[in-house]
Amino acid sequence: MRWRTILPQYCLLLITCLLSAFEAVPIDIDKTKVKNTEPVESAKIEPPDTGLYYDEYLKQVIDVLETDKYFREKLQKADIEEIKSGKLSKELDLVSHHVRTKLDELKRQEVARLRMLIKAKMDSLQDTGIDHQALLKQFDHLNHMNPHTFESTDLDMLIKAATSDLEHYDKTRHEEFKKYEMLKEHERREYLKTLNEEKRKEEESKFEEMKKKHENHPKVNHPGSKDQLKEVWEEADGLDPNDFDPKTFFKLHDVNNDGFLDEQELEALFTKELEKVYDPKNEEDDMIEMEEERLRMREHVMNEIDANKDRLVTLEEFLRATEKKEFLEPESWETLDQQQFFTEEELKEYENHISLQEDELRKKADELQKQKEELQRQHDQLQAQKMEFHQAVQQMEQKKLQQGIPPSGPAGELKFQPRQGALVA
Repeated sequence: MRWRTILPQYCLLLITCLLSAFEAVPIDIDKTKVKNTEPVESAKIEPPDTGLYYDEYLKQVIDVLETDKYFREKLQKADIEEIKSGKLSKELDLVSHHVRTKLDELKRQEVARLRMLIKAKMDSLQDTGIDHQALLKQFDHLNHMNPHTFESTDLDMLIKAATSDLEHYDKTRHEEFKKYEMLKEHERREYLKTLNEEKRKEEESKFEEMKKKHENHPKVNHPGSKDQLKEVWEEADGLDPNDFDPKTFFKLHDVNNDGFLDEQELEALFTKELEKVYDPKNEEDDMIEMEEERLRMREHVMNEIDANKDRLVTLEEFLRATEKKEFLEPESWETLDQQQFFTEEELKEYENHISLQEDELRKKADELQKQKEELQRQHDQLQAQKMEFHQAVQQMEQKKLQQGIPPSGPAGELKFQPRQGALVA
């Protein structure tokens, strides 16, 4: 289903596109000239992970709503503004009882999962008296005030939360990459401090050599330009570059045949360009940097082509972009090795942050060590008391034997009975 394919990428905001009556323009393709001609079955394509902490819940709600014929019909007529405003969510009241029951169960499971996570987190902090209802307020993708039934409010909150979270997802990835680069540089400099002058010069020289080696790569075509797409057409699709046709290209790379190029399908187009710069076998090439480069390429193409900013490229948007001057005569593309990820001031601030974290961890480690030592002292004390008690018991038993009293068991019972003749005597 189209909805299954696109919704996890941009939530229900794009739901109108998923079930619309528009189809991609039929194009005749000579499959004998195309590599990997095995047909793609849409039903087998798993939706990508959105990166949201409620990703599974989102997908399950989508799957259930897909089964209701009435709701699907409303989706075909709804526009994006109706979905964003919450008007579509009110249609939930008219879906079948069977669907509502399934949604209720999904919500109860999600609330239970969140409570379990909260409890585990609080237990790790050795906290007691947890108010789960209060803590659930931090989760804005469902109505925590009603944990038992899935209402139109829940669908509205799920749409708005996922839309907002996904809009910031790329920004978060960029920030995490920046921290990664700063940490890498911080560790390199800290390592240099441990070396003598001769070794330090050797390491600096090696670092510069690897840097130049990485920068010495073939020219990277501008993402989304005619040259870049023609290279995919020729090398990945196995077609004659002189026969390049944008419509055919779009149809070939609309892998799930839903009439759109989504973010994952676009990112796949840049693999050939990335291979020019990054090789996992080379020590100087960082694969994390490669994924950041892929993200930059995809964002750039989306900004150039995606006119309505729905994070999907239609055939019409794609063809319109191929008519622009930027498509035929693009500017040169600056790769990450030509970029400055951070300033010295930002690095210094980050190092101070790391230092504070390390100090905090040291304090906690010291506290844990003291607790360990105290527990060990108590353990040793108990062991000493146990030994003293054991020795006292042995001494008492020896005195009893000397007095002719048989030894006793743990409960005071006799361990052996004297012979009958001895009792008579």
